[in-house]
Amino acid sequence: MDLFSSEMSRELQRLPLKDATVTYTRHFYPEEEAQKIYQTLLSEIKWQQDEITLFGKTHLQPRLTALYGEDMTPYSYSGIVMTPSIFSRTLKKIKDDIEAYTGEKFNAVLCNLYRDGKDSNGWHSDDEKELGKNPFIASISFGGKRMFHLKHKHDTTETLKLPLENGSLLCMGATTQAFYKHQVAKTKKPVSPRINLTFRKLVAL
Repeated sequence: MDLFSSEMSRELQRLPLKDATVTYTRHFYPEEEAQKIYQTLLSEIKWQQDEITLFGKTHLQPRLTALYGEDMTPYSYSGIVMTPSIFSRTLKKIKDDIEAYTGEKFNAVLCNLYRDGKDSNGWHSDDEKELGKNPFIASISFGGKRMFHLKHKHDTTETLKLPLENGSLLCMGATTQAFYKHQVAKTKKPVSPRINLTFRKLVAL
């Protein structure tokens, strides 16, 4: 079976958040196809574990990462500067599928591998200068389900928890990054490994 042979109806859900445009497509890829893609990405991506400095202390990032792109435009966050590898065939096909679905264009993808419940990504906004103003971020998940949290920076009543499932696509656009932070928290519950790809448009500074 070809890795990208399946076709299905994709139902887009607009999430009820003020000052944000966030959509969720639960079955962007069907389960069986998503699992095949997960296995391919797990072995194909050049995973690494960088050091990160927070509050003056240096630690290993609690997940594995990799950066891929159309060119050598670097991306930096939390004191880490990443230089991309060129898109693989699999990553480019996923990018093309998401571009056709959203109407947006991307030139880079930050890949994250959450190996177990101890791996996480703390509260942050994707608001680095390389992303420009009001960036559009397309986040697709493969493998185990993890909870995704959003919270408004100024209004404590505006929060959301969403389980990101295998093959699902979450898109954040407009002023979402300006008004919200998001995280994938640690959990003591048994969870399977998860790969998350966040497609974005990087601008050379």
